[in-house]
Formats: sequence, structure tokens, C-alpha cells
Amino acid sequence: MREKWSSRSAFILAAIGSAVGLGNAWRFPGLAAKYGGGAFLFVYLLAMLVIGIPLLMMEISVSRYTRQGAPGSMRAMNKKTEGIGWLAVSNGIGISIYYAAVFAWVILMFFMSFKFAKMTGDTDAASSLWANTIKTTGTTSGFTTISWPVLGCLLLAWAFAYFCIRNGTTTVGKVVKFTVSLPVICLVIMAVRGMMMPGAMSGIAKLFIPKWSALGDSNLWVDAVGQVFYSLSTSMAIMFAYGSFLDEKSNIAVDTLIIAFSDMLISVLAGVVMFTTMAGVGMLDNMSASGIATAFIIYPQAIVKISDSGIFNMIFAFIFYFCLITLAIDSLFSIIEGVSTAISDKFHLNKKKTTLTICIVEGLISMIYVTGAGLAILDIVDYFINSYTLILTGVLEMIAAGWFFKTTKILDELNRNTKTFKMPKWWFLPSIKFISPVVLLGLFVWNLVNLIKSGGIYGAADNYSLRANIIFGWVLVALILCSGLIVKLIVKVKSSSGYKEDDRTWDQLS
Repeated sequence: MREKWSSRSAFILAAIGSAVGLGNAWRFPGLAAKYGGGAFLFVYLLAMLVIGIPLLMMEISVSRYTRQGAPGSMRAMNKKTEGIGWLAVSNGIGISIYYAAVFAWVILMFFMSFKFAKMTGDTDAASSLWANTIKTTGTTSGFTTISWPVLGCLLLAWAFAYFCIRNGTTTVGKVVKFTVSLPVICLVIMAVRGMMMPGAMSGIAKLFIPKWSALGDSNLWVDAVGQVFYSLSTSMAIMFAYGSFLDEKSNIAVDTLIIAFSDMLISVLAGVVMFTTMAGVGMLDNMSASGIATAFIIYPQAIVKISDSGIFNMIFAFIFYFCLITLAIDSLFSIIEGVSTAISDKFHLNKKKTTLTICIVEGLISMIYVTGAGLAILDIVDYFINSYTLILTGVLEMIAAGWFFKTTKILDELNRNTKTFKMPKWWFLPSIKFISPVVLLGLFVWNLVNLIKSGGIYGAADNYSLRANIIFGWVLVALILCSGLIVKLIVKVKSSSGYKEDDRTWDQLS
């Protein structure tokens, strides 16, 4: 019998925990600063309504009906589209491996926060604390250089992730009660402190007052759509897995709105924290759209300037990095849950053993990020997955649901138990069939154009070698795109020993 969420709140909190991650805390404020504050918020909200919410509803409603992870759900709609589900799973594998490394860096900074007590006003020491500890070379060479503190934190990150999902929905439901509420509490504390700082109102003004001229920048639209797309955890198998554990009586239409707007509100709260703090220490113009730079280089500079008390600054640092830990942990274990659910469903494996195996295998691979080359490799991998395979997966999911399946069946499933709010046909169907595929495909093509402009097949950045971009970028993309074929080969081999696939279609599952 398939596991289920213990309650409605357990599912909502788990989905919010997955959606709300490090990108909300550092990438969202950086993009808002880059693109005219309120103007970016306006486009972000528009993208959330038109693309994000319908896509999220589609994944959750399809998986609740099929009781399958991403590949099984896509297969139930049309047998030819199962490979799209494996694209989502492969995205999850690639992302979780490097996300664990970022999580390890956050844990490391939490442990080193006591050092801020003796850095009052010393921005140089604060900005170099992280880089000196991870021993980065800044290039893809330096594999023999290992940061032992980071390695220890990486092992701790994987242990945390497995502990949280070792018993599926049972442990996840218990953990998210804390990992969702605690970061909100921390953000509120930091927002209150930020609002009390001199000049805080200038930060609030920059965040909320729109510069409408920024709407003419096409990059704003691309980044706003991308932020919505990534922050809701779509196209990486997570929401398919979580939806498959839902009770038949669950109200997907209303629950999805709660999840999406909670994600947005927490992003705005993080923006208030970042803008007021940076304004209060006179660094409002130093904000970066790079999450890594913000969290590990720029914000530490702000921390040591918050007050003249080293102890107070140290406590603030502990709160900030503890907040990031709680944001990172549920995003990481949610991605692993999506991968584990898909694999165990497909090959009829023990879920707990599958999860443990995934954590061990991915943990071993992620050790590449504790070397001196780790930061550069992460930059390349993150670029290729987020710019190409993740967006392409979203496009193909929408095409499969909108053109290779009767979309009204999904809408009926979505609205099955709702009385207070029904997803309108005029909102859902055009988004799934036309708007979302076109916009996401445009985003995909835009990234390809930028790739060509930046030097052909180099991709991530000119300072990385062609060889590095091929090995860690294009080879990775090829593996993700071929994931469905790889699974087919495995199925063919296993079939000779008596293995049978679940060939039931949507109508046969009713």
C-alpha cells in the first residue's frame, strides 16, 4: 500500500519547504535589486499566476491520480512521454549533488560564525572567511586540494538529508513542522532588526517602489520567469512525488495557491531582510544577483558592520546561517525524495533502501565539490542544468499534458474536491497548452542565443576552459537527455529475468 501524508498540513508544509529554499533568501533579493525593485516584483507575480501556479497544479494533480512519481505519471498520460519524467528525475539528481555542497558551505559558515565576534568593522576579513576555508582555486584545476572542514560538513549534510526522509512521509511530515517555521521566525527577527537600522526605509523604498523603465529590459522578464520556475520546485520530480502521496479527498486547487503564495511571501520577507540590512550598513548598492556571492562574501561584510558589538554581530551571524540551514535542508531532502520515489516505483524496490543508496552514491559524487576545483565545477553544472535541461523539461511537460493528453481530464482531477475555489478553465488550459510552453521555449532559446554570443559552446563563463565546459556541462546535458533511453535499456535487461513494467494508462487506473 502506498504511503500517504499524515495530514493536509504535512503536505502543504513539505511542499512549501521544498519550494522555499536558498534561492528565496539570496537570489530573489539580488534580482529585485538588479531590476528596479517593484518592477521585478510585478513581473514575478505575473509569471507566478500565468506559468508557475498552473504548472504546479498540473504536476500535483496528475501524480495524485496516478499514484506514481514523475516517470510513471508522464507514462500514464501517454506511454511515449515517460522519458520526460526521467528528465525531471535526472535534473533532480544533478541538482541535489551540488545543492548538498552549497548546504555544506552554509553549515560551515554557521560553525564559523563565532569568528565574527572579533571582526567588527573588518570587511576584508569577513569577505575572505569562506573563500579561504573552502580553498577554492577559482578554476577547474586543483582536484588534489581538499578542504577537510567542508568535507566534514558535506557528510553532515547528507546525514541530515537521509535522517529527514528515511521513513518517507512519516519523518518528512515531522521534520517540516520545524524546517518551515524556523526560517520564517529567523527572517522575522532579522527583518525587525533591519527595520530598526538607520537608512532602512531607503532599502524598503528600493525594494517596493517600481522603476517602470526596467520593464523594457528583456532580461528582467527572463529572470523573473526563471525565478518562479525554479523556486516552485517544478520539473525536478519533487512535486510529482509529493502529489502521489496525497489523499483522494485533498483539495489541490486551494493547497497549490497556499504553497505558491507562501513561497512568494517568504521571498519578499527575505527581500526586506536583505534590503534593510544592506541599507542600514551603507551597502545597498553592493547587492548581487549571485546567491553565492551574496551569502558568503557580501552579507558577511554587512554582518560585521551591523553594530559596534562583536557579540551581537556574532549572534546575528548565527541566526542568519541557521536560517539558511533550515531553508536548505528541506529543499535537499525533497529533491532526493523525488528521485527515490521515481526509481522505487519503476523497479518495485524497497523505498528506504533506495533512499539510502541514492544518498551514498550521490554523496560520493558530491565530494568533487570539496576540492579546490569545486566552486568552478558547481558554477558550470548549475549553469547548464538551470539554463537548459530544467527549462526544456518544463516545456516538454507542458506539451505532453497540453497536446498529447486531454487536458480537461487534468482540470477535472484538479477541481475534484474543491468548493471554495475552482481553477477556471480560462486560466488553466491556455497556460498549459499555449502560454507556458511558448514562454519557457522562448526562455530556452534566449539562453541559447546568449550562449552563442558568449563564445559558442563555452557556456558557463569565458574563464573556464572548453574542456571543462564539455566534461561538466555538455556531457552532463547529454546524460540527462539520454536518461530515458538508459532506463529503457535497464528495463530490457531486467525483463529477461521476469521483471514487468506497469503499463496501465490514465483510463485504466480509474
